[in-house]
Amino acid sequence: MGIRSWIHSLTSPKRYSDSYYYSLKNVKLVLIVNNELKMGKGKIAAQVGHASVKAALFTSEKHPAEMQSWLSSGQKKVVLKAQDTLELEQIIQTAKDLNLPTCIVRDAGKTQIPANSLTVGGIGPAPSEKIDELTKNLKLL
Repeated sequence: MGIRSWIHSLTSPKRYSDSYYYSLKNVKLVLIVNNELKMGKGKIAAQVGHASVKAALFTSEKHPAEMQSWLSSGQKKVVLKAQDTLELEQIIQTAKDLNLPTCIVRDAGKTQIPANSLTVGGIGPAPSEKIDELTKNLKLL
């Protein structure tokens, strides 16, 4: 999808009824940082930024109702931390199994951490209650 098509998809009238959007009002994006990598604050901010963009692009294409609801309700974002790569991978896989929009970010390895390290996983934008079931044991970053 090109940038023009993406902008059009965000601003054009939607095919879903207002009642459907209303039922999705409590929608958020959760970004989970891999805490075992010991990234600096700037590195974490960049990786979370990558995940946010990636999640928004994917959700706008595959889950447009959730994306529209998220955009119209303040774009809630929460950043949590996973203890290690394994925990992060398990949470993301469970979210995929539940058909929630997900994304992962792997680092190029040019600065602080080894190449191909899993830095951040994203879930959503999706209904908060579905995400909360998967992430209720994680702490805020």
